[in-house]
Amino acid sequence: MTNYSWGPQDLSAPAPKKLRQVPVERGMVLEDATTGWVGEVIRTEKAGGMRVIVLEDRHGKTRSFQAGFGFFLEGEAVEIVEPVAKADMPKKLVSASGSRAVSGLKAREARASRIWVEGKHDAELVEKVWGHDLRVEGIVVEPLHGVDDLAGAIRDFAPSGQRRLGILVDHLVEGTKEWHIVAEAMKVPGAAQNVLILGHPYIDVWQAIKPSTLGIKAWPVIPKGTEWKTGVLKAFGWPHATAEDIGIGWQRLLSTVQHYGQLEPQLLGRIEELIDFLTTEDYGFLTIDQ
Repeated sequence: MTNYSWGPQDLSAPAPKKLRQVPVERGMVLEDATTGWVGEVIRTEKAGGMRVIVLEDRHGKTRSFQAGFGFFLEGEAVEIVEPVAKADMPKKLVSASGSRAVSGLKAREARASRIWVEGKHDAELVEKVWGHDLRVEGIVVEPLHGVDDLAGAIRDFAPSGQRRLGILVDHLVEGTKEWHIVAEAMKVPGAAQNVLILGHPYIDVWQAIKPSTLGIKAWPVIPKGTEWKTGVLKAFGWPHATAEDIGIGWQRLLSTVQHYGQLEPQLLGRIEELIDFLTTEDYGFLTIDQ
């Protein structure tokens, strides 16, 4: 029971600190001060003239709470208030890669470290999905235009602890030509701790786009002896006779990709790992990806 004191009061005591008002939004993680319930805001609605928020905990269970006082956000006591009107909300709160977008971003000065990918199409796909993250981190992506002389390219780059390389290789499957090229490249002096080479199993980065993104059940199987990209465009009924046709076809495919969820996990994990390698000091022991 609360004890009330109606006698003389000490009016010299400081007034309670006014809590910061935070508009409720989906995705924020809140803790209810009374029950200790911690969960992500998955829904908010008006009910009986009150603003109700629904929190889902890590086990998938949900509970509803009335907005207002009595919540912690990242350890800070706050007052949860009405959501920001859609017209006033930032157009993009999350980047295409799924990371939280940094508003008013000023690109960081480029690091000496680099990400290399096999070709122009790889670079364009990485830029479209991870471009925001790369500018935040100051990482430049450069196309290699093939990996036949990967060892020579690494030797010329002269990797070091302050000048690392992350390399993405197409069709890096054990026993393939690409596998042996990578094994030789990692023997270059300075590569062992300063170069990370990862790969995906696809013939070309085009295949890293989920078939469902294109409205198809699966990528077409191209007969041996037929150039893969040419065969794909032919199977789609698109122009395929010239290099220009291939470029236009790729732009049509690329235009269907808006976010990371439309790409295969085997590519997503590789790009995230390369970014971590270039931005984390104590990344750890490095091996050729298998």
